[in-house]
Amino acid sequence: MAAGRRHHPFRPAASARWRRTRRMLRGALLGVVAIVGMLIGVQLGGHTTQDIGPFQAQLSLTPSLHGDTSVEIPPLGSLELDSHDGPAHLQIRLESLDEARTRAVVADSGNLEQVSHDAVDQLNLGVRRLALQTAGSGLLGAMILVGLAFRARRETAIAGLVVVAVLASIGGATALTFKPAAIQEPTYRGLLVNAPAIIGDARRITDRYEEYRAQLQKIVLNVSKLYGTISALPVYEPNTSATKVLHISDMHLNPAAWGVVRTVADQFNIDVVVDTGDINDWGSEPESSYVGEISKLRVPYLYVRGNHDSAVTAAAVAKQPNATVLDNSITTVKGLTFAGIGDPRFTPDKSTDATDAEQHAAVVTSGERLAQKILSSPKPVDVALVHDPVAAQPLAGICPLVLAGHRHARSITRLDPNTPIVLPSDAASPVAKQPERTLLMVEGSTGGAGLRGLESAKPLPLALSILYFDQERHLTAYDDIQVGGTGLTEVSLQRHIVTPDTKAAPAPSISAVPAPSSSVSPSVTTSGR
Repeated sequence: MAAGRRHHPFRPAASARWRRTRRMLRGALLGVVAIVGMLIGVQLGGHTTQDIGPFQAQLSLTPSLHGDTSVEIPPLGSLELDSHDGPAHLQIRLESLDEARTRAVVADSGNLEQVSHDAVDQLNLGVRRLALQTAGSGLLGAMILVGLAFRARRETAIAGLVVVAVLASIGGATALTFKPAAIQEPTYRGLLVNAPAIIGDARRITDRYEEYRAQLQKIVLNVSKLYGTISALPVYEPNTSATKVLHISDMHLNPAAWGVVRTVADQFNIDVVVDTGDINDWGSEPESSYVGEISKLRVPYLYVRGNHDSAVTAAAVAKQPNATVLDNSITTVKGLTFAGIGDPRFTPDKSTDATDAEQHAAVVTSGERLAQKILSSPKPVDVALVHDPVAAQPLAGICPLVLAGHRHARSITRLDPNTPIVLPSDAASPVAKQPERTLLMVEGSTGGAGLRGLESAKPLPLALSILYFDQERHLTAYDDIQVGGTGLTEVSLQRHIVTPDTKAAPAPSISAVPAPSSSVSPSVTTSGR
């Protein structure tokens, strides 16, 4: 016992070391718990919503080793910006496009500059609110978790001070490493990897944007000039019995184009609107709201799918009460019989596994299918609708008029029949005769090629045409209308008389094929897509 008492003087020193070790372990544990609580708080509260122009955006901050900013545009992809090097990643996700605000922006084009400034202010407001909300959530999360784990006010207060210091360091690092010029050098992800090819590089767009923004409001003035041109068209005056068809194509999501289309449709008392495709750019679900403008035209609307339009796009068009989607099918509207087929391709990003030869063959085959459909129709077809003019050649000599788009350039040609006309075997005995050559009318882009119209030095004009048909369903005249593209003020309207074809086409050979079985409808075909 005496020997044991000799070691007693050393026990206080060992106890003190143990207490210091416990305090250090407790402090380390306190720090770990505080950081974990902060991360939980940031995860739960580090996000907010903010109206940015016509968009509703979701903003969020998350811990990151590399910082940076990402702008997500579902379903197209995202832009990655090397905006800062701090340990916080800013994500901006454009969730939805508010229809009312979008209409207000388009309608009030004279106030576009103010809208642009407001969008920047709204983004700054959203980021500041997000930073404060994230800091508050992180602080609250740390103090709650520490309070639950240690059940002591002192430790909870210390945790709060630690988290405040950490958040201040993160904010300082972000501010010191912020790079405003990063907006000009984005990295594209998803379908947006094609954005530089579509809209040009960011510097060129930035250089021209001020001019574009200042002159966009003039498009509204352009439309009003259409009224003044009507009185200066003395060559041809259609009578009241004429059927007027408005041909549009390649809208490519340009919201300004709908105003022009509605103005022309109302001013000229259009009977039917014909759309030869590419109403959308990517064929995505969010783009479906764009086709809602169709119902406001209040006249029948005939549509064939373009290579930028998906099945989703076609379904959205079909839902419009005044719209008919033609896909190797025939319909009669206002006394005119139309046949149409959609483009067999879906290449919104201009990429495909198929070779160019395969794509060309697929388009030609779609024209051949439509030709067989027209030949089997008991009623003569007056107008055929395709997207790509390549599909028109098989229709030569079979249909008097073919309307197309795709090329973003106006052209009018006559097509010589170069393939045999094939009639069903149960048709009346054919009598070979020399038909007139088929008139092919390719429309320009009614949407000015959408964003692509900003890439060239001179933006593409908004192009559309009015076709006049007499009581015998013959095309007698047409008006070419062009409204200057973005930033341009010209408006032109040229009227042309359609004269009989003076060049005789070679008589096509005629052969027979078995009539379709009564158990299979001729309108049911295998998709070429």
